[in-house]
Amino acid sequence: MSVSLESLIEKPLVDPALFALDPSVVFLNHGSFGACPLAVLEFQSELRQRMEWQPVQFLQRDLEGLLDDARVSLGDFVGADPDDLVFVANATAGVNTVLRSIPFEPGNELLVSNHEYNACRNAIHFAAEVRGAKVITIDLPFPVKSEDEIVEAVMSYVTDKTRLLLIDHVTSQTGLVLPIKRIIDLLQERGIETLIDGAHAPGMVPLNLRELGATYYTGNCHKWICAPKSSGLLYVQKDKQEQIRPLTISHGANSPRTDRSRFQIEFAWMGTRDPTAALTVPFALNYLEETVEGGWSQLMKRNRHLAITARRIYCNSYNTPIPSPDSMIGSLVSIPIFPARVPECEPGPYYIDYWQAELMKRCSIEMPIIPWFTYPDRLMRFSCQVYNFLSQYDLLGEGIKELIDDQV
Repeated sequence: MSVSLESLIEKPLVDPALFALDPSVVFLNHGSFGACPLAVLEFQSELRQRMEWQPVQFLQRDLEGLLDDARVSLGDFVGADPDDLVFVANATAGVNTVLRSIPFEPGNELLVSNHEYNACRNAIHFAAEVRGAKVITIDLPFPVKSEDEIVEAVMSYVTDKTRLLLIDHVTSQTGLVLPIKRIIDLLQERGIETLIDGAHAPGMVPLNLRELGATYYTGNCHKWICAPKSSGLLYVQKDKQEQIRPLTISHGANSPRTDRSRFQIEFAWMGTRDPTAALTVPFALNYLEETVEGGWSQLMKRNRHLAITARRIYCNSYNTPIPSPDSMIGSLVSIPIFPARVPECEPGPYYIDYWQAELMKRCSIEMPIIPWFTYPDRLMRFSCQVYNFLSQYDLLGEGIKELIDDQV
């Protein structure tokens, strides 16, 4: 007997106690740094104990085979040949790796969207400055009416000087699932390479990197796959792997080995580090597959349905136009908020909006308020993961109403 998605969003899909999260906090911010199940952390701890028990055995004799096995498991999940995948610390590291490796030339134009994650926009500007290339910023709309608007906007910036496009699969600030397959195909026809920032995609939306056709694709495993922090992936097409070098050049650079590609040899060893986050990815994938009835397919469908439902309820309650079609939503949602001017937050290493701080202080709700560069200047972004459920977003609505009333 099948269970409806409507009933699945009324309560957590799994017991929240399976996660290491503070139970006193309504955590609607999985999108920022993820959250890891206790069982996954325990498995990582076992790997660490094994490494510390005999470091030479683990790092010099066992690690390469363990990484191979992990890449096989990850490749099955994201639809990629494991030889085309390497582990990196996170998607930002993956973006930097590619941009620092590609031989740009003066006069090349590098496209990036205005929705791109700030760290990665910084990376493409740095790479362009070093090599004399030029960064062109694509103005993608938000709110947006259709996928066609996105495709048309991207293609309107393409010229015969365009060398590369860096674009999100799922945008960080605005929570849009972009039509990247259509964009990749159009650019491929013109011989233009694509670097897809898939920070949020693995575990949120179905992936098949073979069919997608991106030249380069990087993503996080610590977000929606719920693996430990410092587990990210980088996919590179086979004919481009020779030019992609890790950010840390180490022993593999002059290795005489011929049993595997230099791409794999170099990325497998970048100095002494803790590789257990990457090695835990297969366990995390299997854990959620077995814990959730219906596995990953049901998990993604349910989380997406929760996001769409919660967004619709919130927008209806506050007479806010829905800012994008449901077809462009995964399990991350951003909604423009229209408050009166609020006090500035004290500067710090990371921006934390006044409302975000107040939601946590007054209501124990953890949810980011994100600065945006057009009116109304700020977006509220909430996440939907297996430990979330519909009534939590009612609490969010009450908290937002209290803050709005305070500004009147």
